[in-house]
Amino acid sequence: MKLAGKVALVTGGDRGIGKGIALALAREGADIAFNYRKDVDSAENTAKEIEALGRKVLPVQADVTDYEQVKSAVNKTLQTFSKLDILVNNAGIASRGRFVIDTEAEEMERLFKIHVMGAFYFTRECLPALRKQQRSDIIFLSSTAPHSCSAGHAPYAVAKAGMDALAACLAKEEIGHNMRVNSIACGLVETDMGTRLVKGALGADIKDIAKGMPFGRVCQPADVGNLCAFLCSEEGGYISGHVVFLDGGSQH
Repeated sequence: MKLAGKVALVTGGDRGIGKGIALALAREGADIAFNYRKDVDSAENTAKEIEALGRKVLPVQADVTDYEQVKSAVNKTLQTFSKLDILVNNAGIASRGRFVIDTEAEEMERLFKIHVMGAFYFTRECLPALRKQQRSDIIFLSSTAPHSCSAGHAPYAVAKAGMDALAACLAKEEIGHNMRVNSIACGLVETDMGTRLVKGALGADIKDIAKGMPFGRVCQPADVGNLCAFLCSEEGGYISGHVVFLDGGSQH
């Protein structure tokens, strides 16, 4: 197993892309901590799936926009596992898809708080523990949105662009600590959020558009998880400071 003996913390790891990442890292041998905001049932089910893989798991309830809750989540992780090798800043939300002139200030702040400040909070609190390892990794779950900059997507695109900038700066700052930092820019992924987005934008079921997607299918959470596992493995050990696109080659 590529990640045997490692400990990973995945934000928003109870469902969707975060769950796919947590399971992929666990399959490769990593013990998993993950935070969730309020869906206790999903958190418990995901924890059971990770345990079934023979890995240790710690679900922690925490809001990524609340710095004190983030500190507590990181402390619980370190108390439980005594170290940290991998941080995946995955937690995120979609936007309402309005033009800038129709976007409330609160909407911009909401997206920025979760995607940028939430990732910053977890990163800042995890850095001291990550620096203690001979090799550590931070993965930011970004999007193709900052690169396509479609009309009506400013709040989401701006927030993800901020996350990408944070990752790029961090990669340069932490290279001396043998830390790899990368972003994954996803296109459409088949999750509850992706399903709602397709329904709202196209009035269609996400499975009905699969034939028009690259390779005849929609990207799955497991695809994202597998890429995370590769980037954090020895095979991905010379990759840092990059935005890696996971869109089937269609959106960049």
